[in-house]
This record gives sequence, structure tokens and C-alpha cells, in this order.
Amino acid sequence: MTQLEREIAAQPEVLERLLAGERVRVERLARAVKRAGVHTVLVVARGSSDNAGLYGKYLLGARNGLLVALAAPSLVTLYRRPPRLAGVLVLAISQSGASEDLRQVVAEARRQGAPSLVLTNRTRSPLANEADEVLPLHAGLERSIAATKTYTAELLALAMLSVALDGGRAEREALRRVPAAVAAALEAARGVEAQAARYRYAERLAVIGRGFNYATAFELALKLKELAYVTAEPSSSADFRHGPIAVVQEGFPALLVAPRGRTARDMQALAAELATRRAETIIISDVPGLLRRARTPLRLPLGVPEWLSPISAVVPGQLFARHLAGAKGCPVDRPRGLRKETITR
Repeated sequence: MTQLEREIAAQPEVLERLLAGERVRVERLARAVKRAGVHTVLVVARGSSDNAGLYGKYLLGARNGLLVALAAPSLVTLYRRPPRLAGVLVLAISQSGASEDLRQVVAEARRQGAPSLVLTNRTRSPLANEADEVLPLHAGLERSIAATKTYTAELLALAMLSVALDGGRAEREALRRVPAAVAAALEAARGVEAQAARYRYAERLAVIGRGFNYATAFELALKLKELAYVTAEPSSSADFRHGPIAVVQEGFPALLVAPRGRTARDMQALAAELATRRAETIIISDVPGLLRRARTPLRLPLGVPEWLSPISAVVPGQLFARHLAGAKGCPVDRPRGLRKETITR
């Protein structure tokens, strides 16, 4: 078993640990955010953490009515023209907390008197040292270069914050069930190695999601690039129709992330359209009608609400990318040209 597989398999345990260890802290953080009169959240992140921030954009917008923007760190580090941060929570998300450009954005928040919160797996990092508050991810050491357990921990930390800001008993119970849902997704994906091998000669692939799972499309496209060296392009189902669909012809592989919820009907319509073009559809879903349309169905467990579905929906995609890399002979724990910590300025 590779280190990457061990870390994918460890995700239910990591999520249990985060839920158990940080509930009280998250409730306190939520009270502080409310007292500060925050109306906007500025997310600063890179790589997989940036994709977690994209989930936060939908989550905190849909559930909490907050305006969420993804930061452009170059405005601070290169152009020296930081945005005005009155009424803004600067939310930094980073596995390592080592990137200098993220640290400088949080330092700018301090200079302007804006509150800052860091979600990180390393609480003694330069980024964590700069922030007002730190929420540890409790993921343990992540040795494989491709982030998996730290990514789902980031998603759950965001969901915990959202529920602490505005949630009741039902939402808290849904959070409690997340680790079991991830374990069920791992169990359901046991046959993915043989399914992934079918695509070992693919050089291009579209990854499509919408709403809460727009972030999942971006994260899985990143995993396919990192691990299997596939040119994987993420889109929303809406944006895909505005031009990119022109590349689809017979045999073109398209991975759809389509759990049940408000986006499912649109994803079903897109799957039908792709079928008319004789595309090879790989579909991650818990909707029977969508799974029947797939050349390669990747089944999700039932009962996960749409706002939490990215935490479990990413799992079969992680395994698909891992096994596609294996079928192509790629070194999954040490992809070429990559390091675990990437320092940007």
C-alpha cells in the first residue's frame, strides 16, 4: 500500500478527531466573528487549500449569508495595493502554513485591525503565528505530496464553523455523521482500481461539478494533474456549456461530480447531452438515474446533505486519480517536479 492510500484511508479517523477536538474552539470562534460584525470573508489559500476555500465560498454564502471572496495575494505582495478590510474576516487556509504570500495577507489584516483566522495542520507555522486565531486540522503528518486527508479536514473545519455561526440540532447531527459517510464512500470505491485502468491512455479529461461541488471538480482536476499527469480541466456544468463542450467527441472522458441536491437535475441534463456526443462519462453520484448514464459509475453513500457532500464526494475521485496514476506507472507518493511545501511570494 502506498503512503497516499494510507492517508486516503485515514480520513474517517482524522475527521472524527477534528470533530471531537475542536467543537468548543469553533463555537468560541463563531461568537467572536459575530461580535466583530463581519459581513465579508476573504479567503487566502493556494493549491488544494484554495479549492477548500471555493467550497467555503458556497457554504458560507448559502448557509450563513456571508459575502465570500477569494483573495489575490499579489495585490499585497507585488502590487502593494491591499484591499480595504473593514468588516472583513481574513480566513487563511493552508496545510503547512509556510507560504510567504499568505502570511503577508494575514499580516495586512493585522495592520488594518481586521480579524484573521487560520485553518492549518501546523499550528507553529509562520502563517499561524501571524493570525489572531488558529483552528488546528488534527490530520497528523501528511507524507504524500498530494493532499488528501488535510483537504477533507479543511472542508470539515469550514462546515463546523458554518454550523457554529448558524445551525441547529439537525445540522450538528449531520456533521457528526460525516466520518461514517466518508468511511462508506471508501468502502463503495473498492472496485475503482479496475475502473480507472480503462483511462490509462487518456491525455485530456474534463471534470465538472456545480454549486457546493464546484470545488470538488477543481480538487479532482488537481489530483489528476498531480498524480496521473492528465490535462484535466475543471468547469461548472453551466460554464462547460459556454464553450468547453466543443472539445467533446466520441470517447472523450468527462468526470461528473453529481450528488443529489439542487444541482442534480442540471447535471442529469448535461450527462444526457454528453451521451449524444458519445462521451465517456465517469459519474460520482448517489442518484440512480445519473449512475445508469455513466460508462464508469462511482457510487456515493446515501443520506449526505448537499452542503456536506463535497467531503465524501471527493473520496472516490481521490482513489480514481491514485489508481489511474498506478495504471500509467506514475510515482504516486512523489510526483515529478513537486514538493510537499511550495513557497510562493
